[in-house]
Amino acid sequence: MNRTEFIIVTAIILFVAFALGWFAHWLIHRFTRVAGADMGEIDRLAQSLHEAEETRDQAIIYLQQREAEMANQLHQTEAELRAAMDGLREARQEAEELRAYIERVSQH
Repeated sequence: MNRTEFIIVTAIILFVAFALGWFAHWLIHRFTRVAGADMGEIDRLAQSLHEAEETRDQAIIYLQQREAEMANQLHQTEAELRAAMDGLREARQEAEELRAYIERVSQH
């Protein structure tokens, strides 16, 4: 390797080192700036997220209670329906018996 090639290779290596250093500095500056300048915004977002999670938890609890109430009401309504259907069945049977009795009495 002669002197000119050595100088060119050294210049390329130094330029690559400079470019990598500049890129590393830019990345560090970018992350430091975000961490330093936007901490107030990050704190505000964290507080908003916390409040949203609390609201979500309260909504879930409310929905679970409401679902339990509705399920209980459904079971009560189903029980009332079964009782009404049994009563109706008995009333129809009684009406049928009365019709049969009336027909027997009127035929005699």
